[in-house]
Amino acid sequence: MIKEFEERPTLAKFVMHIGNEQFRGAGMRNPLPKPVNTFVYNKGEAQQVTIDEIEYTMPAKAILPLVSNQHFHFERPDELIAWQFNREFYCIVNHDAEVGCVGFLFYGIRHPMFIQLEDSEIAEMAQMQQNFADEWQHSDNFRGEMLRILLKRLIIKTTRLAKLQSESYQQFSDEKMDIIRKFALLLEINYKTEHEVKFYAAALNKSPKTLCNIFSLLHQPSPSKLIQNRIILEAKRYLYYTDKSGKEIAYELGFDSPAHFSRFFKLYSGCRISDFRADKVQ
Repeated sequence: MIKEFEERPTLAKFVMHIGNEQFRGAGMRNPLPKPVNTFVYNKGEAQQVTIDEIEYTMPAKAILPLVSNQHFHFERPDELIAWQFNREFYCIVNHDAEVGCVGFLFYGIRHPMFIQLEDSEIAEMAQMQQNFADEWQHSDNFRGEMLRILLKRLIIKTTRLAKLQSESYQQFSDEKMDIIRKFALLLEINYKTEHEVKFYAAALNKSPKTLCNIFSLLHQPSPSKLIQNRIILEAKRYLYYTDKSGKEIAYELGFDSPAHFSRFFKLYSGCRISDFRADKVQ
């Protein structure tokens, strides 16, 4: 079952999938007109999910946040509930002060993030599902705003649970961890054009050395490593899901020359671009 809400003047769209056997994310193969964020709730037993060609086990009774450029498919999509929304419906970046999830749930350092529910939370999730379903029974002007309120509640609830299950958030203050979170958001916005730590440090009002020391103190990978990982991830997506040449990908990702990109890819992925694409075909 698929329930959709659209606001034509703003192109805002919100979709709820309930046991939809066709539910999947096409990523770069067939991108949606407007990028969407997704929450997936596995109400059944543990099952396999493949995200960007890597297979994971999604635990039973767990929530998984996903972003628009990810390619994903589930072993048993009929056991899932999923909520999808574009930025025109609810922009999590603009509402970051309210929900505090940007750079943590969707663009954080740890991916994928499986957030497991306890018995009381499972009951609350069932009630939330019912609340969403009830709103589709109304056709008045309040329906869109009520759906936004329910979505915001889902985001905040998921963020709280995720932080409780994060060892780093248990060890360190929210203030310190927010530096990591804000860095992750900055990286997601700028990784195609800004490849140096000094840019992100300046945006966070830190020196590069101070920023690196903070990441080390909080037991996180270094900023330079995270920048490298993000660029390599996107490069692999282009190589997996598009027919773009190495030269085209190089310029898409902000490299001055294809040769520079080729050296970068080999250094940080461990193989040449041609070999990676050849392995994909096999």
